[in-house]
Amino acid sequence: MKSCLAILLSIIILSNGAITFAKEDGVGIQIEMLEWDKVNQVLPKYSKFTVMDVETGKKFKVQRRAGSNHADVQPLTSKDTKIMKEIYSGKWSWKRRAIIVIHHNQWIAGSMHGMPHGAGALENNFPGHFCIHFYGSTTHRTNFMDLSHKLMILKSAGKLQSYVNKADPFEIIRAYVAGLKQQDNRIISAISLQQRKWKQDLQTIENIHLNRMAVLPVEDLSGELSLEVPVEFDIQIENYGRVFYKGNIYLIRFSPADAWKVDHIQFLKDSKIFKDKH
Repeated sequence: MKSCLAILLSIIILSNGAITFAKEDGVGIQIEMLEWDKVNQVLPKYSKFTVMDVETGKKFKVQRRAGSNHADVQPLTSKDTKIMKEIYSGKWSWKRRAIIVIHHNQWIAGSMHGMPHGAGALENNFPGHFCIHFYGSTTHRTNFMDLSHKLMILKSAGKLQSYVNKADPFEIIRAYVAGLKQQDNRIISAISLQQRKWKQDLQTIENIHLNRMAVLPVEDLSGELSLEVPVEFDIQIENYGRVFYKGNIYLIRFSPADAWKVDHIQFLKDSKIFKDKH
């Protein structure tokens, strides 16, 4: 029953984006988007808990070993390491993934990457530790939330669409770039003007970096319904190499009260990322 509940919950989160309750056989689950300072107390050093991947519903157990700005954790056993690697299609990766941390009766929205690094202390066939982020946690290098982790946390909490609806056009572009970088169909779908499955294309984007973006005062755009934003990107494409794009990203909304959307098709056409497909 727990397995079915996890899968059901994943479906509700991905398709709904606002309701974060799942009920089956009278069981109610609410996903909390707790601030890091609270999570730091709920999950102290050496605590053990379960990680559930939102996309696949797969679960594995971990132990927090360290971390002050976020949680440094390790899979508990070799079996847990195997499940985690399956989530990443058999290859360790820095890609962020939306997760739910399950600890006793709490389900907490989080984000993880899948790259072993640093030291490890458990006999689990995992060479190091990996990082789990919660709302308000930061990386080792900055005092700010990593945008990709933030979007994944919003996704797992069912709050991604609400964020997109309120974001200014420049926040939308940054989130769009993060979605491309993380190869996340859900983020791109929430931001894109067009609705289709982008998964096959996204899987070929190994990395993308926004080098430059022209930014205007947001208050000057209050009545605008369309916008051309000059940008410069470096994009690394699998089995192709580096692509440099200098051009525009086109954004549209249907009224000043509506969310900004990226013309994804036009960007793919202009950037020639997938020359043989678009």
